[in-house]
Amino acid sequence: MQDEESLQIWEGSEGDSFPMMEMNARETEASEQWDYVLVAGPCTQRDPRQARRQQQFLEELEGKGFQYKVIEDQEKVFFGIRADSRVFALYRTLLTEPEGPVPRVEPARPVPILATTRIRIVNFVLNSKMANGDTLEDLVREGVFETRFALHKGPEALVKTWAQWRSMVHKQPIDAIRDYFGEKVALYFAWLGWYTYMLVPAAAVGLIVFLSGFALFEASQISKEICEAHHILLCPRGDNSRRYQRLSDTCTFAKLTHLFDNEGTVLFAIFMALWATVFLEIWKRQRARVVLHWDLYGWDEDQEEMALELINCPNYQLRPHQHSYLRSTVILILSLFMVCLMIGMAHVLVVYRVLAAALLNSALPFLEKQVTTAVVVTGALVHYVTIVVMTKINKCVALKLCDFEKPRTFSERERKFTIKFFTLQFFTHFSSLIYIAFILGSLPFLLGSTVTLGIWCSWQGNGSWRSGCMMDLFLQMAIIMGLKQTLSNCMEYLGPWLAHKCRLMRVKRGCRSRDPELRDWEHNYCLNPVNTFSLFDEFMEMMIQYGFTTVFVAAFPLAPLLALFSNLVEIRLDAIKMVRLRQRLVPRKAKDIGTWLQVLETIGVLAVIANGMVIAFTSEFIPRVVYKYHYGPCRQGAHPAVDCLTGYVNHSLSVFYTKDFQDPVRIEGSENVTECRYRDYRSAQDYHLSGQFWVLLAVRLAFLILFEHIALCIKLIAAWFVPDVPQAVKNKVLEEKYQRLREKLCSRPKSTDV
Repeated sequence: MQDEESLQIWEGSEGDSFPMMEMNARETEASEQWDYVLVAGPCTQRDPRQARRQQQFLEELEGKGFQYKVIEDQEKVFFGIRADSRVFALYRTLLTEPEGPVPRVEPARPVPILATTRIRIVNFVLNSKMANGDTLEDLVREGVFETRFALHKGPEALVKTWAQWRSMVHKQPIDAIRDYFGEKVALYFAWLGWYTYMLVPAAAVGLIVFLSGFALFEASQISKEICEAHHILLCPRGDNSRRYQRLSDTCTFAKLTHLFDNEGTVLFAIFMALWATVFLEIWKRQRARVVLHWDLYGWDEDQEEMALELINCPNYQLRPHQHSYLRSTVILILSLFMVCLMIGMAHVLVVYRVLAAALLNSALPFLEKQVTTAVVVTGALVHYVTIVVMTKINKCVALKLCDFEKPRTFSERERKFTIKFFTLQFFTHFSSLIYIAFILGSLPFLLGSTVTLGIWCSWQGNGSWRSGCMMDLFLQMAIIMGLKQTLSNCMEYLGPWLAHKCRLMRVKRGCRSRDPELRDWEHNYCLNPVNTFSLFDEFMEMMIQYGFTTVFVAAFPLAPLLALFSNLVEIRLDAIKMVRLRQRLVPRKAKDIGTWLQVLETIGVLAVIANGMVIAFTSEFIPRVVYKYHYGPCRQGAHPAVDCLTGYVNHSLSVFYTKDFQDPVRIEGSENVTECRYRDYRSAQDYHLSGQFWVLLAVRLAFLILFEHIALCIKLIAAWFVPDVPQAVKNKVLEEKYQRLREKLCSRPKSTDV
């Protein structure tokens, strides 16, 4: 925890730290005069052509109603930019609702313009094309200007109540965030706070389900039979194992698997489907209240963008919507190619496991049990590194595809980019999990002269008797999610913090100005730069986390608990970065979280499908239920003295005769073994699939269909039961419309009879 005296954003000219709370009043007053600052290299290092382009840019801004001021220190030249009041008067006029009365503003008492509105308009004009076709971004790219930023203007209240660690359990000041950073940032933190709050019941239920496995750790009938099966030998698998193993040696793995593969898994998966729906529906209600409070319920984003275009260029011509089947086809093909690449990388991960297991078993045969653990863990680490690399590639590909589609406005470009980038990121993060959950367990491995479809999971190489790859899936999710919540959060904070310190050290080597206005600009210059993706990246990180929390939660019930702890840290990390380590984000207006809401709804549907498939095909739930009521001792009725799963282990293991091995001599101890067992449902005579296999498959498919229909029906009922907009908000909007109509009717002149 940090006290107020340690909340430092800048360093002083003498090397002492200046707490943000004790900024000189004169310095704050001076910085209030300017909205934006451009930075260029010193005059001695600029060529005449760059100086002329700088002057042309500033003169054109002046013609549009802007003022500027030039201040130079020994290393940089700073250009302060301020918009004239006539620009904002035009903006207010353009955004007046047609049916509403035009506000009459007395010249002596002008209506103040919000700081967020000022910065938004200034930023839009600066980034628009000038007479010669250049934009500020072009000038920065060509070295005419080094950088540009909006000034931080004394966010002391946010630092004191929000952007510090000791405020972790306090309510966020959403209105203050909106007044300083704009509605889009405020809605992000409002959504993140609500998501964190709603994780509390999900984390509690998930923890109860996980702990219930501990209660049955020693009492499970299946675990007892495995631990006592000293006489059952498991067949060696043809990839790396050359010896038989007793089934009782897998006792520990059987007990560990039961921690998250028990009867509570199904109920928890249904609960999470309901939770995801309730979370979204209540968030929609919460958003409606906030937006009404901000007077943005009837705000139109397209009208906002057209108003900004007309402010910058009175002769602006409306750009119509366009659609090209050729471009859409090309984008679809390229997107499918990238998705196939992600799936192929999941195959590469499996190949890595096979090669690593074979090499380590050959080199270190005395550590066979530890080799399996090492292969699974390192495989997850390799996947995490792949995610980090592919994230950068996916962003570039999504940007290129989005530009190729030629969106009409910046908002439309952002929506299209969001869909493309999230699709690529989803397959990057979840392709290996999908592969492990639904494909890896059905790969063929060689037993004898016949290729038999068996269970080919990493833990199966240790002789595990069970079906599916639940242990692999559990470990993969735990490692990847753990790394993303720890390493990613550490880098998310340490990266900007170290970069900020390096920039401060470079500035300290020069002579710091005693002019408070210039010193304020230098302080802002030392902060880390921001870009269009600064807030976008935060949203994307949370969407991926939401996917981990819901999509495969049946295999990892602790995911909501990890997400809860991570979000408590994430809120303060983002707050500290935005207020104390980064330059000021350009405020943007918004009345919802945009396309991210559709992303959340899509993840909710995928979660129902994925969890149903995990329970049906990856876990041991269906085989246990079928045995209990169709093959076991309770098929005619329950017996108090007999556990209904008695004999299940022997029932689930098929017989393989050692005489059918291709090279039995090479297998250790084969001279005294006539048969071994393996996990599958096959005939002992010809090794073909038995009738039990087809019964199980039919029940699995029936369960999947039933589970998904029940879960989706629950989602639809919950969505209907919880209205998106509270009745109070609807009544308030209805009342405002009624008042506007009455004022309009009363203002019309009454007709007179002729």
